[in-house]
Amino acid sequence: MKNAVVLLSGGLDSATCLAMAREAGYQCHALAFDYGQRHHTELHAAERVASSLGAASYRVIRLDLGTIGGSALTDSSLAVPEEESDGIPITYVPARNTVFLSLALGLAEVLDAGAIYIGINAVDYSGYPDCRPPFIDAFRALAAVATKAGVEGRAPLIETPLLDLSKGEIIRAGTSLGVDYSLTVSCYQADEQGRACGRCDSCRLRRAGFAAASVADPTRYVSGE
Repeated sequence: MKNAVVLLSGGLDSATCLAMAREAGYQCHALAFDYGQRHHTELHAAERVASSLGAASYRVIRLDLGTIGGSALTDSSLAVPEEESDGIPITYVPARNTVFLSLALGLAEVLDAGAIYIGINAVDYSGYPDCRPPFIDAFRALAAVATKAGVEGRAPLIETPLLDLSKGEIIRAGTSLGVDYSLTVSCYQADEQGRACGRCDSCRLRRAGFAAASVADPTRYVSGE
């Protein structure tokens, strides 16, 4: 059984991605990041999801992207928007996926992993530049030259199985693979109990996804709805 590194945030998309990697026959090593995010409770969700879906290992790498700032997810002085807006929103975290994938690439080399799975999505997403196909294409090229495995022709595949799926399609796929979405946390400002605000961009996309999939929404909201 070949190894795969799966980036696991504790949210809906990454949980589905882990289930897909497992279904593809990989022994999955879940990798989460404590990067100074305000919604720290997502790490508890990531651990629950890793256990539920039988990950071979679960690691948390700690780094502080809040030192850079520039995002409402790492800077408490910036408000998380609760209305739709044009352009790239303030919830974009500069260089986040670049950093995460780079560290995943290092772990993949240590584990001799054949793939790295990341649950980015270019359909129902918030406009982040590091969730688009050109970013992934560029990182695949980087992976081929940045490591010993890469220059020896063994660079891990960068797998993005959710890239072209709608949120509803993602939920239907995950449900068919046994994902328990009640374990996940997607909200950008979830409280310490993991309850969602129901108003931020991530909550709106998640709620609409369950409706589109005709699947009951198991999300716990602060308002109790």
